Amino acid sequence: MSQYRYIIYCRKSSESEDRQIISIESQLAELHKLAERLHLSVIDVYQESKSAKAPGRPVFADVLKRIRQGRADGILCWKLDRLARNPIDGGEIIWLLQQGVIKHIQTYDRGYAPEDNVLVLNVEFGMANQFILDLSKNVKRGLRTKAEKGWLPGYAPLGYLNDRSRGKGAGTIVRDLERFDMVKKMWSLMLSGNSSPRKIHKLASEEWGFRTARNVRVPLCTVYRVFTSPFYCGIFEYPVGSGNWHEGSHEPMVSQGEYDRVQVLLGRKGKPRPKKHSFPFLPLLSCGECGGRITAEEKHQIICPVCRRKFSSLNAATCPRCNIAVEAMEDPRRLHYVYYHCTKKKHPECSQRGIEQSVLEEEVVSSLLRIQVSDGFVKWIRKHFDKEMEKVTEAARSLRTSQEHTLAQIQKKIDNLVELRISPSNGDGCLMSDEEYVRRKATLTMEERRLREALQTSGIAEAQQMRAIDELFEIAANARYWFQNGSKEDKATILNAVGSNLIIRDKKLIFSMRKPFTAVQEMIDALPMAGRGFEPGNSCSTTSEFEEICARNLIGRGQLEDVRTWVAGSREPIMPKNTREQLRAA
Repeated sequence: MSQYRYIIYCRKSSESEDRQIISIESQLAELHKLAERLHLSVIDVYQESKSAKAPGRPVFADVLKRIRQGRADGILCWKLDRLARNPIDGGEIIWLLQQGVIKHIQTYDRGYAPEDNVLVLNVEFGMANQFILDLSKNVKRGLRTKAEKGWLPGYAPLGYLNDRSRGKGAGTIVRDLERFDMVKKMWSLMLSGNSSPRKIHKLASEEWGFRTARNVRVPLCTVYRVFTSPFYCGIFEYPVGSGNWHEGSHEPMVSQGEYDRVQVLLGRKGKPRPKKHSFPFLPLLSCGECGGRITAEEKHQIICPVCRRKFSSLNAATCPRCNIAVEAMEDPRRLHYVYYHCTKKKHPECSQRGIEQSVLEEEVVSSLLRIQVSDGFVKWIRKHFDKEMEKVTEAARSLRTSQEHTLAQIQKKIDNLVELRISPSNGDGCLMSDEEYVRRKATLTMEERRLREALQTSGIAEAQQMRAIDELFEIAANARYWFQNGSKEDKATILNAVGSNLIIRDKKLIFSMRKPFTAVQEMIDALPMAGRGFEPGNSCSTTSEFEEICARNLIGRGQLEDVRTWVAGSREPIMPKNTREQLRAA
């Protein structure tokens, strides 16, 4: 055999550069020793990092091509499974060896020649192929078991980390202490309804300095993937597209309801339109005559210090009357205006004229004054609803008992379904199909999940309603101050929270108070002291008398119940929590 020309072929299964590198090095070292010991003539060495479970390895194909061309005679490899683990490549090697094209194959422990019993080669390659099939089944079984335990197989999504401290196959998913809170803040901004994924991506990348674990900027597509992945609300599908949904054991970022709401916000094919303008009031306004859209424009003027004439600083660099250049003027007074007016695209004949932004803001302040309540009144409101909260606690306990009973019934149905699936017959002499099992289990699992979520929130719905009422009166007490001292974006948020159907007509801003604030305004109209607060010696003499008057006039007339009705019917917060906290801090 010393006259044969051999090619050393080494292969490792992984294509990753950081896995199984020692496999290649150890194979080369042992095969060179083997060639020296057996006095084999090695003319070349081929290395490949690719799995042999399927045909299509380019380096292996070059080895066989070289042998077919007569430029080599045999192959030197560690074991036969390095050459092939699939029946196509294995069959090709057996055929070339039988035909004498491959004159000899030498492995570490034995050699194979054309005259040898082909059964040995078939068994060797068959074992290698079976190993791949068994390995695939075992891996898939392990991944399914992991998913059933509530752990997503694979890499953890953004905001989470894979915890491999428990060993191979027992890894879990934990919160990324560095990024979890920032990703959760992204969800909060999206839930507010005032931000798009593109805006959140820009904010996170540029202002927060948000980076991945590899210290690279998060691409926009990843932000969209975060907002569309049900993993963040505690469930995942595995395998993807199978219809098998699993309850995650990881810590969810949002609830099922919050996730569903974001999907509604992303309903425009997942590509919300970014806002291009810099005038925050524009999306809220419309023309009161033609119903067309409102646009805004800025005007810059300078008051000449000599003749006191106003002229546009954008159209003229000198005073039209004095002919004095702006650069030569001593301390000229600069004016800046923002006008809102109809675009006239819907009806070019629209006669409405524009309104200056300062006038618009003055009218908003005047309207906010009509719903402003005193701090003393807010304290009484909180005390009253705290007592109401105690009354609903018992009802919440009864509801929770009923929910627990229903959940136990659903869990029993799931157990019965599993027993039916694994039993040899369902009573009719036929096995339950995989499709039927998956469909019925998915239905019960989703019903169980929704009931568990309802059970977790049972008893706190009333508390959330009380917090919403507290939020309502906090906004009513502070909206005017916040509007007068907030930024443009804050002012737009406050106006959108308080008013609806905002139109501009006859150079005036006209709008209706939203229903909860309409109830507050009716309360102040019925009891003016709710807006002024407790004033000793004026309307009452003591704080308790003030509270008694409030209770007699508002509870007796059922006006507080009107407030509760409006708040209970509202599905969205009056104002985003983070915005309210920023305004309160300012």
